[in-house]
Amino acid sequence: QVRLVESGGGLVQAGEPLTLSCSGYRDIPGIHMLAWHRQALGKQRELVASITGSDDTNYADSVKGRFTISRDNAKKTLVLQMNDLKPKDTAVYMCYVYSCARGRKYWGQGTQVTVSS
Repeated sequence: QVRLVESGGGLVQAGEPLTLSCSGYRDIPGIHMLAWHRQALGKQRELVASITGSDDTNYADSVKGRFTISRDNAKKTLVLQMNDLKPKDTAVYMCYVYSCARGRKYWGQGTQVTVSS
């Protein structure tokens, strides 16, 4: 059974960096897209960054220039490097995988990122 696991969340001060990792998708066939979403308290979930099988990336306007999404194909790990964090980045960050072969989405449980001012 597939279980996506995020790690790397925590409490940081504004301006500091943080790196999130997601593993557990090694056995998912036909991955079309990997992504990070986030959901702040009382707000809707939003796409933060995505990367496709051909390594095309996409970012929310609010994180462009500060966040970088990448993946380690050997380790089957998805990474989100977050720089210059701001209090508005505070949210639960969730890993997302879409499999074309299975026609379904997979979600991790999420990891909390809290940025203090």
